[in-house]
Amino acid sequence: MSKWRSVFLDAETLGLDSLDTRALDQLNLSLTCYQQTSEANLLARIADADIILVNKVQLEGASLCHAPHLKYIGVTATGTNNIDLEYCKKNGIRVQNVEGYGTDSVAQHTLMLLLNLATNFSQYQRDIKAGRWSKSPHFCLSQYDVMELAGKHAVIVGHGELGKRVEGLFKALGMQVSIAARPGNPNDTRPSLNTLLPKADVVSLHCPLTRDTEKLINRDTLSLMKPTCFLINTARGGLIDEAALLQALKAQTIGGAALDVLTVEPPPENHPLMQASLPNLLITPHNAWIANASRQRLLDKAVEHLAAFIA
Repeated sequence: MSKWRSVFLDAETLGLDSLDTRALDQLNLSLTCYQQTSEANLLARIADADIILVNKVQLEGASLCHAPHLKYIGVTATGTNNIDLEYCKKNGIRVQNVEGYGTDSVAQHTLMLLLNLATNFSQYQRDIKAGRWSKSPHFCLSQYDVMELAGKHAVIVGHGELGKRVEGLFKALGMQVSIAARPGNPNDTRPSLNTLLPKADVVSLHCPLTRDTEKLINRDTLSLMKPTCFLINTARGGLIDEAALLQALKAQTIGGAALDVLTVEPPPENHPLMQASLPNLLITPHNAWIANASRQRLLDKAVEHLAAFIA
C-alpha cells in the first residue's frame, strides 16, 4: 500500500528533536516536516497532501481548496480556531485536535503566575538585583504588598479537566473557589461571572475562545472587580479586551494581571501591553504547555488519533 502523503507545517512548535517519535515514524506516512510555514509557501506545501499536521498555521477554505487530496487535518493543540471547520465539514476532511495533554503543565503555570502576583515576586527580584537588599537598614525588604492566598476567593471560568485541576491547586492553598456559569449557556445554573466578580480576589480563565467568550473580560467586567483582584489568563488572548485591561492596570482599578496568551501571537514589538512595563502585569510567552512530558503526551495522542484514522 502506498504511503499517505503528509506534511507537518510547523513542527518547530512541538520540538520533535526532544521527543520520542518512534510511534510517528512507524506510521505508513511519507512525512515532510517543515519547521515553519508562511502564507507565501503554504499552497505549495499542501498541494499534494493527504494529511496535514499543524499547530497554529491558519488553514482557511481559500487555501484548503488547493489541496484536492486532503482527507485529514491533525491539530497538535486543543484549539481549532485556526482551521476552517465549515469548509472541512462540507468537503469531508476530518479535523482532529488533542485535548487534555497539557493539564498538569498549564495548571502549574497558572499557579506560578498567581504566586508571583501574590508575592510581588518580580519587584522584589528587581530590587535584589539592584542591590537594594544589601543597602537595607533592616534584615528584609517589605515595601511591596504580599497577599496571603489562604481564605481568598478564586473564580474559575471554564471547568473542564484543566479548570478542575486548577481548582484543586487553589483549594490546596486554602482558597475558596467558585465556578462561573459557562458564558452563553442559559441552562447553566451556576452563578454568572458578573455575579461572582465583585467578590473575587482571583479570576482565572480556562475556557475556549468562542463567540460567547470573545472579550469576556472587558471594560464592564473589569469595573466589577475589586481594586485588589488578580486576573490570570492561560487560555486564549481573545478572551480579554487588551485595551480595557491596560487602562484598568494603569488606573489600578484591579490589583494585577498575569497573561500567558495575547490576542496576536507572536505579538508585535510595540504591543501596548508589552510596552507598558507595569509592576502589576506579568506576561509569559504562551509557554504554559511546553513541559517535555506535556509535549510528549501531545505527540502520542496526535499519533494515536492519526493511526486510528489510517486504520
